Amino acid sequence: MDAMAANPSFPSHRRPSHLDVYLRVLSALMLRDMRSRFGGNYWGYLVQVLWPCAHLGILVGVMTFRGLKPPMGDDPMVFIATGALPALAFQYISREVMKGFLIHKPLTYFPQVKRFDTVVARILVEIASSFMGVMLIFVVLFCFGADPIPSDMIMAISGYLAAIALGVGVGTVNVGICSVFPGWAIGYILVTITLYLTSGVYFLACYMPSEIYYYMKWNPITQIIEWVRLGYDPTLPIEVDYLYVFGWVFCSLTIGLLMERYVVRAQQ
Repeated sequence: MDAMAANPSFPSHRRPSHLDVYLRVLSALMLRDMRSRFGGNYWGYLVQVLWPCAHLGILVGVMTFRGLKPPMGDDPMVFIATGALPALAFQYISREVMKGFLIHKPLTYFPQVKRFDTVVARILVEIASSFMGVMLIFVVLFCFGADPIPSDMIMAISGYLAAIALGVGVGTVNVGICSVFPGWAIGYILVTITLYLTSGVYFLACYMPSEIYYYMKWNPITQIIEWVRLGYDPTLPIEVDYLYVFGWVFCSLTIGLLMERYVVRAQQ
């Protein structure tokens, strides 16, 4: 302190580093992203987090109304949650990353904001939203007397993390595609709906005929859902090809980053 007082030329404030500026840009993009959902305030972001609960309630209501028994365990809420949560985590992240890139494109006219910054900010927001949604689902299940705690915690958590990682990888690929073909943002909705309906959210894929099950296993979402469900019932006749799932994650992320480098930046 004495040295600073004796030498007026000593800088009283440290100049922000590149990392400081980058973190400030990311935090500003994340806050703007949260406020831009459903009405332009933070309550709209709460709707985004609450949507998985509404989704689970609708599906369980349909099963109860039709008198369907869950093919795994005794609680239909837990069965639906083990399939819907990883599938929705992948679907939301892979889709919202692309939407965030398109929505926040005008911000890239500021020299501090790069297009990839909008992608990273949306990824971080969606990952946080996914975990908040899971915790909220667990609270709801506890309130209704269900037991959402898996018998193999590591197995269930690692499967859910794989769904998030695959969503990030496919999301970056979608960014590269929609930077050239913006209409892909609409076409991908049809892709995610098809994947969601055929991935085994409402049924156990392993109980399908072997000819159908063989082709379903090529869908990485099916394998991720089975991965999570193994954490709840290790006795299920399931064999997850972990190398295949990891291959999807790393290949999609690699392709997405290469497209960002050679396709997205070329559009700037």
